[in-house]
Amino acid sequence: MAKQSQINRNKKREKLVAQYATKRAELKKIADDMKVPAEDRFAARLKLAKLPRNSSKVRIHHRCELSGRSKAYYRKVKLSRIALRSLSNFGQIPGMTKASW
Repeated sequence: MAKQSQINRNKKREKLVAQYATKRAELKKIADDMKVPAEDRFAARLKLAKLPRNSSKVRIHHRCELSGRSKAYYRKVKLSRIALRSLSNFGQIPGMTKASW
């Protein structure tokens, strides 16, 4: 089980990303548009830099939904390898069986 503080920190980041998503997208659109004057693009970059760092989507870390583990994460099922194996051994994931040959 991951530390509760790490899990909560990641949830806080997810909320901030959702809150600032539209504002960030607008500022990025202005900053990347070469038809806009250079002063306006620079001002948009400054406003973007003043936003909270945790409002950036890149700062979110994938975590297992059951254990909160950050490593060996499978995106398709949103679980770590350990949780995935234990659930599949009990037949709780449809279509997944233990390999035997």
